Amino acid sequence: MHLELTTIIVDEYDPAIEFFTEVLGFELTEDSPAVSTHHGTPKRWVVVRPPGARTGILLARADGERQAAAVGDQLAGRVGFFLRVDDFDAHYQRMRDAGVRFVGEPRAEPYGRVVVFLDIAGNRWDLLGGL
Repeated sequence: MHLELTTIIVDEYDPAIEFFTEVLGFELTEDSPAVSTHHGTPKRWVVVRPPGARTGILLARADGERQAAAVGDQLAGRVGFFLRVDDFDAHYQRMRDAGVRFVGEPRAEPYGRVVVFLDIAGNRWDLLGGL
């Protein structure tokens, strides 16, 4: 058993794909047309994954007012996603250079180095690395 996917609601597909692939270094593993949304607009099945990972993220374009209101606040302001990287400094610098918004500065914790960043939708993530 394994967790296949989790969903992040986004405003638009293509900017979200660009953020996850070009800024975070994920792989686009699927981008297929899907059945129309409840409101009749076209939708896509878009999955991104960290290189070599089994678990992916389904990027779901908001459909309707309720989902649009959840963009960037899916976890009520808490950190809800955790990205562990081998080279914290290099990944942090690459993300800073790409304009990623960070909440605070990197700090050392018993489990490694950590800094909170916001994804393209505004959700909070921990960027984690070794000490």
